[in-house]
Formats: sequence, C-alpha cells, structure tokens
Amino acid sequence: MDLFKEAPERKSLGQFVYEELKGAIINGKLPPGQRIAESRVAQAMKISRTPVREAFHKLEREGWIEHLPNSGFFVAGLSREDVEDTFGIRAALESYAARLAALRHTADDLASLETKIQEYQEHMEKGDIEALFRINTEFHDLLYTLSRSPKLIKMINDVRDQIYRYRRVILRVKGMARRSNEDHKAMLKYIRKRNAEKVEALVKEHVLRGQEVVLRQFDKGNIT
Repeated sequence: MDLFKEAPERKSLGQFVYEELKGAIINGKLPPGQRIAESRVAQAMKISRTPVREAFHKLEREGWIEHLPNSGFFVAGLSREDVEDTFGIRAALESYAARLAALRHTADDLASLETKIQEYQEHMEKGDIEALFRINTEFHDLLYTLSRSPKLIKMINDVRDQIYRYRRVILRVKGMARRSNEDHKAMLKYIRKRNAEKVEALVKEHVLRGQEVVLRQFDKGNIT
C-alpha cells in the first residue's frame, strides 16, 4: 500500500496515522466501502500496529470508518440524512458568521478576501481544480475569522472536514466553480457595505445550492 507516507520520528504515531487516513478519506483516495487493514497500513508506514489501532478507534468514534464483525474495518458510507444534516448545520453557522463579519470587520480585513477571490479566478482559468478546493476553503475560513467569535468558529471547524469532503464534489460539477466565485464576490460586496441581512441570506443560499448539487450526485450513485 503506497497510499501513505512513512511516519515521522517527531510526532505522535497514532495522531499521524489518524491524520493520514482521515485525509485520504476526505480527498477520496479511500472511497466509501473501501476495506482498510491495520496490518497493511502499519506495513506501508513502517510502524507497529499499536498506533494504527489507536487511529482506527478514533476514526471509528468520529464516524469516518466502521467495523463489521468478522470482516474488518471499512470506510463509512454516506446517507442522504448525513448530507442534509451537514448542510443544514453549515447553512445556519456560516450564514450567522457572515452576518457577524459584516458588522464586526475593519476596512483592512477585506484585502485578504479580495486576494483569495483573485487567486481563485486565476486558478479557475488554468483549470486547476485541485487548487480551487484549497482556495475556496481558505476564503471561507477567512470569512469565519471576521466574525470575531471564537465559539462560532470552533463550531464551524467541528464540521470543517465534512464540508471539505462535499466541496470536492460540488466544484467538480460543471459551472459550479464559477458560480461559487461569483457568490464570493457578492459576499464581499455586502460585507463591505455592512449589509448583514443581505450577506446572511446569500451565504445560506450559497450553502443550500451546494446541498442540492451533492444530493443530485448522491441520487445518481456518484456518492456512496
């Protein structure tokens, strides 16, 4: 199994394995239903099975993998309910974060959002879809930061990995990458005007549009 790197010497091995496996699941390198064996992961990373077992248990607790008796561990599948719950939570939290950002930002705060919009545009024109996933996430992270609400940011970060997983689905659908950046431009415009109501509504619409895309892909069997 050459999917994973060798474990570094100066890091908790269990945490390293956990991060590597979760990253592979989020990025689709380990798709839903894929069987993963402790022995193969340990061999690939050239470590003992103890930290691998520790990572597996943590991933299982968080719902990333599941254990089937007499069969081993498998990457957990997704249900319609999973999609709807994640997007419902995201719509509520992110729209409120945008509202606070419109009310609490300073003029200097907006330059970073403008930079991300431009960076996204440049990579979109190059057709660099992998870069778009990263830049899109960075734009939203910057937007949350402008809320100046540590508690709210923590709540958003609790579902951040699931959001990223779905974002990879959304931006691959034709026209959605461009639509996403147009929405980001509009968000910035409303934040600059301190129009809390408009940006809150726009972010909720933006998120729920993404939900529709993901559910369509789910119904087509492209997400399992």
